[in-house]
Amino acid sequence: MNHQIIPMREIHLPQVAALEKLCFPADPWSEALFREALDNPAVAILLAQGEGGAVLGYAVLSAVLDEGNLDDIAVHPEHRRQGVADALLGALTDFGREHLSALMLEVRASNAPAVALYEKHGFAAVGRRKNYYDAPREDAILMTLTFEEIPNETEAAE
Repeated sequence: MNHQIIPMREIHLPQVAALEKLCFPADPWSEALFREALDNPAVAILLAQGEGGAVLGYAVLSAVLDEGNLDDIAVHPEHRRQGVADALLGALTDFGREHLSALMLEVRASNAPAVALYEKHGFAAVGRRKNYYDAPREDAILMTLTFEEIPNETEAAE
């Protein structure tokens, strides 16, 4: 599958909001919420863009100090199992290795393909949130990927 990973821009808002509604019909983010995220310097939104500018998938990462949280990741049903989510997650983990100490996320306990993808990228289950999701009510598995600490200048000089 031909796609490229790019930062989301305002022109992508309608496609991303439509994909969000398709993938998460019970509680989708609104276009306005995505617009706010675009304007927030602590949030990064990456897209997998296909031919003709079609948005195949997206991922949202928010950062607080040196920790990142994978807030949302979605791939159009017609483009799943074609490496789109893998490419998006790879780009986010590469960013994390360069700039963060850890990445965290929650995933539905029943979403075995997503759990397997996260484990492939080095995430490990560290806990559980009871009844975290609605429609249907379900637990979330908490997963974390911790990066090696970058030595500070004093340690590097020794």
